[in-house]
Amino acid sequence: MFVRIDNVPRDYAWGSSHGIADLLGRTASGGPEAELWLGAHPGSPSRLSTPIDGAETLAELISEDPNATLGSDWRERNSYEGAPRLGFLLKVLSAAAPLSIQAHPSSAQARAGFARENELGIPLDAPERNYKDPFHKPELIYAVTPFDALCGFRSVGTSVAVFDRLIAAGKATGLPHDELDVLRGILAGGEDEESALRATVGLLLGGGEAAEEIVAQATAIARSSKGESIPELGIVRLLADASPGDPGIVLALLLHRVALAPGEALYLPAGNIHAYLSGTGIELMAASDNVLRGGLTPKYIDVPELLRVLDFTPVPAPLLAPSRLGALELFTPDVPDFKLAHVTSDASLDLNGPAIVLCTAGSASVAGDHESVEVSRGDIVFVSADEGALRFELRDDGVLFVATDNR
Repeated sequence: MFVRIDNVPRDYAWGSSHGIADLLGRTASGGPEAELWLGAHPGSPSRLSTPIDGAETLAELISEDPNATLGSDWRERNSYEGAPRLGFLLKVLSAAAPLSIQAHPSSAQARAGFARENELGIPLDAPERNYKDPFHKPELIYAVTPFDALCGFRSVGTSVAVFDRLIAAGKATGLPHDELDVLRGILAGGEDEESALRATVGLLLGGGEAAEEIVAQATAIARSSKGESIPELGIVRLLADASPGDPGIVLALLLHRVALAPGEALYLPAGNIHAYLSGTGIELMAASDNVLRGGLTPKYIDVPELLRVLDFTPVPAPLLAPSRLGALELFTPDVPDFKLAHVTSDASLDLNGPAIVLCTAGSASVAGDHESVEVSRGDIVFVSADEGALRFELRDDGVLFVATDNR
């Protein structure tokens, strides 16, 4: 079964006015277009181009006939409390301004948090609700334009050196830096790297005059310094312009800054702290909307819960290199929920479940075990699990992205 689907981009304020339209060859709305959700998540289920047996959305189609859409083994693979679900969510994301600093829970944390907030009677749409569902939300982002991101804690030694350069710039310009000295001491003085990072983040997000002064000092130094050889000054200025006074301005100095070239990808597992800064990409994740925020946002920040969810282990920048399957590039994370195929020439891909095919350039024929479909730039197609294997014949420099599960 091949079913054409589409959706309306979500108009979050940080969204680009043209990135999604440019990629898919569409007319821009004129307002921010941040994310195009392609899947069956209840927050924004994709709409069927033509209703099928009364179903108008992909979520309704899956609910009415899970055997045909998800496969006969959906109860073991894609269900929750007896209800069928598509386990992954594909997005086209385009950022013109920084997103919030955030992290996502593990499966165990999500189940416990969802149950706890249900018991407390917190409405699902309440601004103080952390857990909208009981699922984890690991994700990957594939850059289709140059893409700028913050992700993962750097080593404490690297971050201490960053603060040393910032403090030295303050001394050179005669600006106050005493609270930055205190923060630097906490970071350098921990028993181990994880406890040092936890204490530093806790101070920054804890509020109060000390945290406010740390941010104010860092911002003043970055804006006054001529030391362009200090790369960290750039991120402070960028974030201070976007979110004046926000603790995320300084929190960002603890994180890797990664500039992805088109074709490169990041994988962000549970607990990884991150923020996208700019660019357009293909995002693929487990189908969840659980976000614990830590800065650069006016939205609710639950500091104790974020500190529980965060993984404070310093890690390298979490680049995800592809493997090759014939002519395909496969981006395969360490979770069963999803993988992403990038198709730029004739190829085939065996499916172990349902899939979503997105065409971003040219045109192509996509054939399964039972049906086939023609797609061109901007087309999106849901593929039922029984199609088994997909064969792609590309024309006019065609480019496809295929999201499917990773079992």
